[in-house]
This record gives sequence, C-alpha cells and structure tokens, in this order.
Amino acid sequence: NGILRAAEKCNGSGDCRKSHQAGGTMCPSYMATRNEKDTTRARANILREFLTRSERENPFSHDEIYEVMDLCLSCKGCTSECPSNVDVASLKAEFLHQYYQAKGIPLRARMFAAIGRINGLVSLLPGMSNFFMGNSLSGGLLKRILGVAPQRSLPPLSRSSLRRWFQRQYPGGIAPVPQGVGQVGKLHFFCDEFTNYNDAHIGQTAIRLLNRLGYEVHMPFHAESGRSWISKGLLKEARKLAMYNVEAYKELVSEKVPLVGIEPSAILGFRDEYPRLVIPEYRDAARALGKHALMIDEFLAREIAAGRITAASFTDAPQQVLLHGHCHQKALASVQDSVRLLSLPAHYTVSVIPSGCCGMAGSFGYEKEHYEVSMNIGELVLFPAVRQAAGEVVVAAPGTSCRHQILDGTGREALHPVEILWQALKG
Repeated sequence: NGILRAAEKCNGSGDCRKSHQAGGTMCPSYMATRNEKDTTRARANILREFLTRSERENPFSHDEIYEVMDLCLSCKGCTSECPSNVDVASLKAEFLHQYYQAKGIPLRARMFAAIGRINGLVSLLPGMSNFFMGNSLSGGLLKRILGVAPQRSLPPLSRSSLRRWFQRQYPGGIAPVPQGVGQVGKLHFFCDEFTNYNDAHIGQTAIRLLNRLGYEVHMPFHAESGRSWISKGLLKEARKLAMYNVEAYKELVSEKVPLVGIEPSAILGFRDEYPRLVIPEYRDAARALGKHALMIDEFLAREIAAGRITAASFTDAPQQVLLHGHCHQKALASVQDSVRLLSLPAHYTVSVIPSGCCGMAGSFGYEKEHYEVSMNIGELVLFPAVRQAAGEVVVAAPGTSCRHQILDGTGREALHPVEILWQALKG
C-alpha cells in the first residue's frame, strides 16, 4: 500500500536496539555504533516525518533522509526479527530511487549497480584485469576513483566465466548424469553474476556435485539477478531484469524441476523482490516462480529429507565445520538447511556461529566511508569466532560477500557448503 504505509508499520517498540549479545541480525550498524540514528526505527521514522511533512515536490530529496539511511546494510534482518516486519532494505531501495531523481545518480552507484556487466566485459581478459586490480598502483587508482577503501582487496575474476565453461563442457545446455549413476531428478541452475564471474569454481563444483548425486542440470540463458541494481536503488533496470527472468523461467520451473542458485542474495530475490518489482501483469507468474526458486542449500536439504541423497555417498572421516549463515538466508530461508546438508556425512559436526551480518553486505563494506563500520560489525561475533577456531576446522559461508569479509578480516578462507560436500563425496 505504498512506501508511507510500509514505513508506518514501525510501532516504535525498539527491538532494533538490541546488542550483538542478544543474537540475531537486526540491526548490524546499530550494534556497531550504538547510535539511535542507525536503528530500523530511526529509518522508518525519518521517512514517516518527511513523507508527511515535506513541502518539496519530491519529498525524498532531503539529505537528512540519506544520512539516516546511509548505514543500512540492506541485510533484511528487520523483515523477520522486527515484530512489525518493517522491511527497511526495500524502503532504502525505493528511497534511493526517488532521491536520485532529484540529486542525480553518483558514478560509484552506477558502477556498483552495473558490476555484472562490467565483469562481463573485463572477464574477456581475466589475467590482465586481475593484474590491474591487484597491482598497488593501478588498483589503488581504481579504488580512489570509485571511493573504495584502500584496505580492501578487490575480488578477482575467475579464469573463465561459469557460463562459458558450461557451454564448452555441455554444448547442448544440459549437464547429464554420468554413466553408472541413476538419475533421480533434474533442475535449472541459476548462473548469477557473482558466481558467473568471481566464483566460477564454486559453480563448477556445484554442478559436478549435483550430477554425481543423480541430478540433470539445465542452464538456459537468463539475465543477471538484479541484486546490485536493487541495492543501489536503480529500480527501473532491476525491474527489466526481473521481468526478463520471470519470462524466461515461468514455463520451465515447477515443484518437480526447481530453479536452484548458489548465491543467497541473488536466488532469494525471486522469492522476495521480484513479485513487487514486476508490472502487475507479471506478478502472479513471479509469485509462482518464487515458490520454486531455491538456494542450493535448501534444495539439497529437501532431497536429503526425501531420502534421495544419503550419507552412504560420503566419507566416514570426521570433520568439524564452523558455519556463518547469510543475512538473506536468515531472513527469507533458514540456516538449518545448510546445517542439514553439512551434517550429512556420518562424522561431520557443524557448529553455527551466532553472528548477525558479516558487515560486508555487497558493496557496503568496500565503500571507504563505510569500511570502519563494516569491520566493526565483523568484530562483534564473526571474526573472533573464526580466529578462535582450530586450524583443522573448516569454515563455511554460503555468501560470496561473507567469504570475502572473512578473508579480509581474519585471513582464513571460508568455503561454500557445496565445496565441503564435494570434498566429502566418496571417490
């Protein structure tokens, strides 16, 4: 019923003022700063104030709103932990969209929003691009131009994009089940822009794992997820991408043949934002599609529960796993799905870090003015837990931003759950 009604869902209870010691995700910036300005409540209140009292033609054009919204990480913790389920991530996206109509779109916002397209271009020469980004002179210049914190490492490009690898391996667009392995199902694999260009090795591992477990994998052409466009408030482009993907998948995806993705923030957008982004004529199709768009953790946990995947396929060796769940996973799905699949090997023990947001949150932690808050959020629970873990403990994190934050903050490499399960596969 409009952004004002959405903001007015806040009843001022102040549950967003909890500390990290209380657990949960909401609200990571407040947990780090302890400033009322950085609460879910403050963000709802500032919108309520200016949308009802401003005399400007564009009531969103006040810099005061921008200041209060600035440290929102769009983690979506409030959508599940706020008693009124105030969705500040969506409020921020709509605010930025309207604010930019009056103020113009900054270069950095345009660049971060279009990161999938930019990576698509520079991935044609990945070695040169990685050298340029990793070099202290050229990489440092790029960071200054974009306003990226100099302390941050830039995520390298994969040697080949996942889609190019898939087309070479499977020219027909279908990865069949290997000979000698009985087929138990099939699925459509969502090749999101982060996995495609930066984490192609994880995508390859996921496809190989699915094949070995008896699943035929299809990868038709589709658009990028639109996650970066949504987070930066460039909603017209996000709507085009959402509508393209709904059109591409609406006749293909069903309960028996789901859409499965690696990156939580990308695949869960089908469930969360797409039905609200698309034009009215597409909404029913978007809702139906969203019901069958699953994180790979969700899909594998479902198949384990159905008895189609068993511990017999995996090692009997012991292993301890320390798991950090993704914010969108916590808000829109369940970390228990990751626990279930990582606990499948007979002697694997999984401990969930009682962390909220990792502090990276897409581009947020890269931006120089947000770097200190980003790292302070990591230091609340996540970084100490990882540092205290013994060297033989495997650290797991489904989110690409989370894995990068863990590496920058602790020096330890975190793995996606499918990488850990692949390593545990017999043979």
